[in-house]
Amino acid sequence: MGTALSPNCFVSFKNNYQKTRSRFSYPHQSDQIFSSHMLVKYRLKMAYYGRICALSDSNEEKMAANEKAQEPSAILTRRSALTAGFSLVCAVLSFPADGLAVKQGLLAGRIPGLSDPDEKGWRTYRRPDDKSGGHGVGWSPIIPYSFNVPQGWEEVPVSIADLGGTEIDLRFANSKEGRLFVIVAPVLRFADLGEDAKIEDIGPPDKVINAFGPEVIGENVEGKVLSMEVAEHSGRTYYQFELEPPHCVITATAAGNRLYLFNVTASGLQWKRHYKNLKQIADSFRVV
Repeated sequence: MGTALSPNCFVSFKNNYQKTRSRFSYPHQSDQIFSSHMLVKYRLKMAYYGRICALSDSNEEKMAANEKAQEPSAILTRRSALTAGFSLVCAVLSFPADGLAVKQGLLAGRIPGLSDPDEKGWRTYRRPDDKSGGHGVGWSPIIPYSFNVPQGWEEVPVSIADLGGTEIDLRFANSKEGRLFVIVAPVLRFADLGEDAKIEDIGPPDKVINAFGPEVIGENVEGKVLSMEVAEHSGRTYYQFELEPPHCVITATAAGNRLYLFNVTASGLQWKRHYKNLKQIADSFRVV
C-alpha cells in the first residue's frame, strides 16, 4: 500500500532545494558542477514525488466519491432501484412481492394444501376452499377433499389436454412410487340427482365402474376389475375398485352436485414394490 502524500510535499522539497543551493553557491567551477548536480537530483526527486502526490490526490478523490455514495440519499436511491427491480421480477413470475407469501383467494390453478409430515413421514393434502378449477360457469363451489401421501409425493401441474380434460382437478406424483389424480365431474352430466347427490343414487358399484372406469383409465374396464369394496365414513359411502391392467385403485363417491373419482396408479414394478403405500393412499381419500 502506497504512502498518502499531499500536494504540500512540493513546498517542502522546494524549500530544501533553495537552502542547499544557497549553502553551496561558490564561484568555482567545481561548485558550479556540484550545484548543477544538486539541481538535477532535486528535479528528479520532485518529479518522482510529484507523481506519487498526483496519484494520492486521485485516490483521495475516489475515496471522497465513495463516501458520498454511502450517504443516506445514495443508499436510498440504490435501495429504491433494487426494490423496483425485485417487484418487477415478482410481477413477471407471478410471485407476491411481500415476502413471497402465498395468499389464498379466488385464484385459479394450484394453491399449496399439504400439511407438515407426521411422525411416520406422511402428509395430508386438503383442497383449499378458495382454489378454483375449470368445472364450468355457474357451478357451486367444490366441496373440499383430502388424502394422505408419504414424503416425496408432490403436486404436479394439470393440463386441459390430459385424459379427463378440465375435470381433472389435481395431480400428484412420486417418480419412484407412482402417481394419482382426482376427477371432479358434474353429476348432472350423468343423471339429474339434485344438489345433494349420493353415490348410491348413481348406482351400485358394478354400474359405477362400468360407466366411469373408462373415463379414468381411458379404455373399457371389462375383465380388468380385480375387486370391489363398499365403505362408509362420516355418513358418506365410498366405492373402491382395484384394476389390472393398468395397475390402479379407484375410489369413487358423490357430494353436492359432483362425482369424485380418486385414482392411484403405478407401473408394474412400482406396484410390486410400493403396493402397501399406494393402497393406503387410496384408502385415505375423503370428501370433507
